[in-house]
Amino acid sequence: MYASDQYRVHNVYPTVNTPLVYAVIAMCLELRGDGFSNDKIMGFMNTAFRGKRKFFDTLIRVINCLPNSFEIARKWNINDHAKREEDHSITYDYFHVSDDAVEYRISRCMYVEMFETYGIRELCRIFCETDTRSYAGLRRQVVFVRHSDLSNGDACMDEIYRRR
Repeated sequence: MYASDQYRVHNVYPTVNTPLVYAVIAMCLELRGDGFSNDKIMGFMNTAFRGKRKFFDTLIRVINCLPNSFEIARKWNINDHAKREEDHSITYDYFHVSDDAVEYRISRCMYVEMFETYGIRELCRIFCETDTRSYAGLRRQVVFVRHSDLSNGDACMDEIYRRR
């Protein structure tokens, strides 16, 4: 897969770890070939990456304890949006920021397109769930609402609010 024309097309976005995405796609294709359902594949991936997530989960727990955790999440979103706009890896239909909220709608995402290239678009949810997992750890000051995602729809629409 790394030698494919598709890989060369996809490996141009600095904000996307294309080798990792392709490794996940390869694992998904192998599991699909062995007859695994999407739910089983998702479970396998969650187990496989549990170790890599430990550091990140610890970091989220620490940030959740800070008095400015919403501001940190807000700034993450602003910075990520700027980087994604610059490299065109994600297309935002809108991106609204206020003191107490971040709201956006995404209509194009290279993660989704990579998975779609291999006929497994719905399994891109593996990456979509990173946000859900992260915000679940920031419950003291942050409310995260995912209305839809691109793995199974035409847009990713999220709202992140300061908890009052």
